[in-house]
Amino acid sequence: MAGGGFTSASGGETHFEAKITFTVIISCIMAATGGLMFGYDVGISGGVTSMPSFLQKFFPEVYKRTQEHGIESNYCKYDNQYLQLFTSSLYLAALVATMFASPVTRTLGRKQTMLIAGVFFIVGTVLNAVGNKLIILIVGRVILGCGVGFANQAVPVFLSEIAPTRIRGALNIMFQLNITIGILIANLVNYFISKIEGGYGWRISIALSGVPALMLTIGALVVDDTPNSLVERGREEEGLAVLKKIRGVDNVEAEYEDILKASKVAKQVNNPFRNLLKRHNRPPLIIAVCMQVFQQLTGINAIMFYAPVLFNTLGFKSDASLYSAVITGAVNVLSTLVSVYFVDKAGRRMLLLEACVQMFVSQMIIAIVLGLKVQDYSQDLSKGFAMLVVIMVCTFVASFAWSWGPLGWLIPSETFPLEARSAGQSVTVFVNMLFTFIIAQAFLSMMCYMKYGIFLFFSAWVFVMGLFTMFLIPETKNIPIEDMNEKVWGQHWFWKSYMDD
Repeated sequence: MAGGGFTSASGGETHFEAKITFTVIISCIMAATGGLMFGYDVGISGGVTSMPSFLQKFFPEVYKRTQEHGIESNYCKYDNQYLQLFTSSLYLAALVATMFASPVTRTLGRKQTMLIAGVFFIVGTVLNAVGNKLIILIVGRVILGCGVGFANQAVPVFLSEIAPTRIRGALNIMFQLNITIGILIANLVNYFISKIEGGYGWRISIALSGVPALMLTIGALVVDDTPNSLVERGREEEGLAVLKKIRGVDNVEAEYEDILKASKVAKQVNNPFRNLLKRHNRPPLIIAVCMQVFQQLTGINAIMFYAPVLFNTLGFKSDASLYSAVITGAVNVLSTLVSVYFVDKAGRRMLLLEACVQMFVSQMIIAIVLGLKVQDYSQDLSKGFAMLVVIMVCTFVASFAWSWGPLGWLIPSETFPLEARSAGQSVTVFVNMLFTFIIAQAFLSMMCYMKYGIFLFFSAWVFVMGLFTMFLIPETKNIPIEDMNEKVWGQHWFWKSYMDD
């Protein structure tokens, strides 16, 4: 139920005394179901938008193009702005909602913000499941987006604050792990639902998202808020009691003092967003913004949103395309477990750098195969080349899943000081949702006009990401969350000049 305590400090790393308690594990699992909801939605939208019954009801023009061969370019069959809006409207709503979620997270706490997210998820799911018109579906997607904005604001911060320092990375990645599990479950559901006759299978796929929505809502009702949040809101005795409970020891004075000091600084900040622009907050802000931009410019969400559509474009039949999406979903989950194991051992930088190389190579190979074998109105993609594309997609997904996927959320959530943490997480989610929206809205059109060149576009950004990581992203493993300014930014060759104030 609990691991051994630890109090050592070496090599600039600090460990407060703590056990890996049952309370921490359960709290993290329940909180991370917000990721399960997010991942299920990412996976379900791609499968639903490739189902003939869904297309025939809401997008008859696209349905016609997918049924008539040789009339439309292989790369342009699904190019429809309203079809893309069905997927992207959620992310547009999320980037707006997260700006409202920041003051809510700071005023009401992480726990209440997760509860609000759960309610949004339930309402949005009901509208999507019963909607008979496109406008109702989009309204439902917008409400789901509000849930994503609140959940992605609160959950990573909750996980970083509640976890013991030495396993903070692994527990925080529970959020990303649940995203990948949600995507895999959605792909499996899509695969089996697509075989249902009667044209209503897509409603079942959407309605099942109510399960993780309920899990998040119930979880938010039963977990304790974080000590950092309680102290920040003036509930110091309760914060101390919760800290002792989640650490499993009575000797928590050193960590509690760190939280108190951070809280005093936080209380002096009247405008958290303006405070973000102060010189000493610029390093984590720049890193957070760039990581979100880069995360989307890898092309991962283009692949995960539209995996069935992409495989259909490559000439796979409907069942085969959904089956291939299931394979990539399974790879996504297993590879995230690699990150859970290695992130607090090998560190953040090593995983990021290795992944850049692997993503670059796999996308270049995909571009070459498509350029040689898939033309506008015909394709010569043999079984061997088709398998090569699937393998390269899996290779790409694997490297992202143990690096930029989880670390894109982990590093920003653990590097902002307390007074800027909620606002910093809002900016992180805002930028992520903005570029997710742009990619979701543009990908099918980009694939139509750029064809195989879209993978060259993404691989070029992966190269830039590698350089950025090498020179500007510091290592944060085993550093207490309230000591980042002194032990990370203050010792970095470039960022230390921003710590003068």
